[in-house]
Amino acid sequence: MGAFREITIGNLLRETVSRYPDHDALVFPDAHLRLSYQELFQVCTDVAKGFMAIGVKKGDHVSVWTTNIPEWVYIQFSLGMIGAVLVTVNTNYKSSEIEYILNQSDSTTLVLIEQYRDTNYYKTVQEVIPELATSEPGKLNADKLPYLRNVIYIGDRKETPGMFSFEQVIALGRAIPDEVLAEREKTVHFHDVVNMQYTSGTTGFPKGVMLTHYNIVNNARMVGDVMGMTDTDRLLIQVPLFHCFGCVMSSLNCLVHGSTMVLVEYFDPLKALKYIEQERCTAVNGVPTMYIAILMHEDFNKYSMESLRTGIMAGAPCPVETMTQVTEKMHCPEVVIAFGQTESSPVMTMTRRDDPVELRVATVGRLLPDIEGKIVDPATGEDLPPDTQGEIVTRSECIMKGYYKMPDETEHTIDQDGWLHTGDLGTVDKNGYFKVTGRIKEMIIRGGENIYPREIEEFLHRHPKVSDVYVVGIPDKKYGEQVLAAIILKPGQSSDAEEFTGFCQGRIARHKIPKYWEFVESVPMTASGKVQKFKMVQEYREKYGS
Repeated sequence: MGAFREITIGNLLRETVSRYPDHDALVFPDAHLRLSYQELFQVCTDVAKGFMAIGVKKGDHVSVWTTNIPEWVYIQFSLGMIGAVLVTVNTNYKSSEIEYILNQSDSTTLVLIEQYRDTNYYKTVQEVIPELATSEPGKLNADKLPYLRNVIYIGDRKETPGMFSFEQVIALGRAIPDEVLAEREKTVHFHDVVNMQYTSGTTGFPKGVMLTHYNIVNNARMVGDVMGMTDTDRLLIQVPLFHCFGCVMSSLNCLVHGSTMVLVEYFDPLKALKYIEQERCTAVNGVPTMYIAILMHEDFNKYSMESLRTGIMAGAPCPVETMTQVTEKMHCPEVVIAFGQTESSPVMTMTRRDDPVELRVATVGRLLPDIEGKIVDPATGEDLPPDTQGEIVTRSECIMKGYYKMPDETEHTIDQDGWLHTGDLGTVDKNGYFKVTGRIKEMIIRGGENIYPREIEEFLHRHPKVSDVYVVGIPDKKYGEQVLAAIILKPGQSSDAEEFTGFCQGRIARHKIPKYWEFVESVPMTASGKVQKFKMVQEYREKYGS
């Protein structure tokens, strides 16, 4: 397994290219794109120079708001070469969320595509940054976003006022000599921040998790080692690259091990079936709902899954029948479960390829090598004995540098001894296998997406009819949990689910919009006036839970 490696993403790319120059690196079947590692390196070099040409300096933050397209991977590796920081943006975000991220992250550059699903990113960005219409590319001066200078557009529009096209950026980079790029690369250190991902918390406002080359390269290496990844493996990447699941456990995992990335723009069960067969994929990553959708697809039996060997299932508990079908019907006998969080780069524990199915569904595995973890009493911080529920804490070289510009939040999450407090409740048995039993924070996990009630509550408070609102998660067979909002209206007001769903659409991400709406006079409270959300969950679970 080896000790922690002291290497930057740029040097890792060079190393993998030197070992496997002609090996398939990136395959994007939707556009018939196929790049060897040598070719990928050349593209990343061109992109790196392009970013330098438009003034992206070491340490600058670059927000990327696109689906899983090849450019995402180029940007991930090229920013690693020049010492800039990739800020990942959730593809489901809407106007208020993109504005918050750009502002809080101090991003100097934004990369976007035309649209995804029901959100037109191009139009959204024009609304958020009205100054674009009259700006010269690279010279943006936006009142609300003082750091933002560059907006880069990937797509077919001929006219994009105030924005560079991705091709223009690459063309500008041709003026940068190789020696200048090499000099820049020498300044990049493996302890520098290279990736910033936004995760919410009890405050309701997303926090920028700062991850270094050292953090994520080593986590990717350990994850791939557990999967048994080598240069002969071909991984279907259908999980979003903006999550650690995509950009650490998938793309970076492949780079470390010389494996092939088979990229899908967004999850589609039929495409998964087609590309697994067509590209002879040996591995596939996904949340349980993805595996279920593939298994349940009407054309499942038309495709061969026999090339598959392994994969990671994470993001939600896995039902035993799903695990059995994945191992047998999908020919994935070595599928493993992983657990962690963005703050730990992300993986802390994994089941192993030879673990019995029972362990793979009942636990989240044991610690990765060189990663510490234990269960403590949430109230006192004391270590707890085996099989006793408490908070899961972890400590390792994979722990984030901190939350960007949020020292108090960082101190609250990482204690003086370096232990990261996950906020998850769990147990560990005498063999070192962890179970997740609940959450101290009230986070809802819907289909692998983390949803934070406080954020939705604060948004719904903006509705003029709302006196008070409480958001909880209700168990759901398909998605794990669904969002329910209990609303107390102001006196004399009346409303319905339709009005509130309409209020949310286009303003908060689709997965955050409550599925269930309850209009109530009151909610259960303690004697001291604290809301008892667990009682709300019990009540509504009987009504809606599956």
